[in-house]
Amino acid sequence: MERLIKSGAGWRIGWNASAPIYQGLIGTDDWAVELTEPELNDFCRLLHQLADTMKSLESELMDEEKIACEAESDLLWMEVEGYPHAYSLRFILNSQRCGEGKWQPEAVPGLIQASASLKFF
Repeated sequence: MERLIKSGAGWRIGWNASAPIYQGLIGTDDWAVELTEPELNDFCRLLHQLADTMKSLESELMDEEKIACEAESDLLWMEVEGYPHAYSLRFILNSQRCGEGKWQPEAVPGLIQASASLKFF
């Protein structure tokens, strides 16, 4: 797998092993940010950590109750906000360059699924 871009309604994620610096790509239909391999690894790891947290909280919350959860590494900060079954995702890149982005609730499940099979992290 040399180069791979996966996309769906409101999301895209990619990997290019032969790129010299920025092997990863995350974005929506309107924007994209290239990431280094460590940044992409952290993004995928934190994304799945937050998704697991939201799933585990589903039985603890009332149907109309929203929640926000954060996770971070040295390279980026991430937050999910909404209901355990439908939540938005936001990130802020905190490395040598800065960037931020957000996915709407309807885009997050596809992004989570695609990130799991993008590469090993």
